[in-house]
Amino acid sequence: MTKLSVNINKLATLRNARGGNVPDLLKATKDIELFGAQGITIHPRPDERHIRYQDARDLKNVVNTEYNIEGNPITSFIDLVLEVKPTQVTLVPDSVDVLTSNAGWDTVKHKSFLIEVIDEFKRNGIRTSVFVDPELSLIEGAALVGTDRIELYTEDFAVGYSKGDHAVVKKYADCSLLAHQLGLGVNAGHDLSLDNIEFFKNNVPYLAEVSIGHALISEALYQGLERVVKQYLQKLK
Repeated sequence: MTKLSVNINKLATLRNARGGNVPDLLKATKDIELFGAQGITIHPRPDERHIRYQDARDLKNVVNTEYNIEGNPITSFIDLVLEVKPTQVTLVPDSVDVLTSNAGWDTVKHKSFLIEVIDEFKRNGIRTSVFVDPELSLIEGAALVGTDRIELYTEDFAVGYSKGDHAVVKKYADCSLLAHQLGLGVNAGHDLSLDNIEFFKNNVPYLAEVSIGHALISEALYQGLERVVKQYLQKLK
């Protein structure tokens, strides 16, 4: 079964809109795990517009499943991850002003930088994953920088699938197969939803984990958080 890691950034966005502690991020995390999710993902950004750095510290004592922190490995992010020591760190090349993640790493161009950062995390016992576009050359590059896993950037799949282009999944399947052959674990995330997750899972081999936030929280507004989490788990079997 592919593991479901729930990205709780949007819950933090809602909390921050009014100040205070509603919704309670720590309680929501406990509930999400109680509903069956196998992981919690956060993506703190320097401006702390949703997840705050202190949230990352507080969640360390709450998350009982896999704890995944993603972000651009600037100095403050690296220091935070080394302090918290989550299960996994996912490296994402976000610029400071980006609204949401919109590209993966060029693992060939940034090879030296990624090797240096990944070595530091692995020395501290933290599993590493690198966010990449679904291109075979980038998968090969990821294997050379020493990462444990890749996370396939799935926006292109989601857009194509919504337009009826189901063939778009093939490049993801090819990349996942190559990653597996190169000894890398395979994660995926971005714009995956209840509408497309089952098709993606059934057509992409060796899929270890998906990280889903925006769609899941949006769907939960209509159906409730527990029901939606359990629907994802059913579709990922």
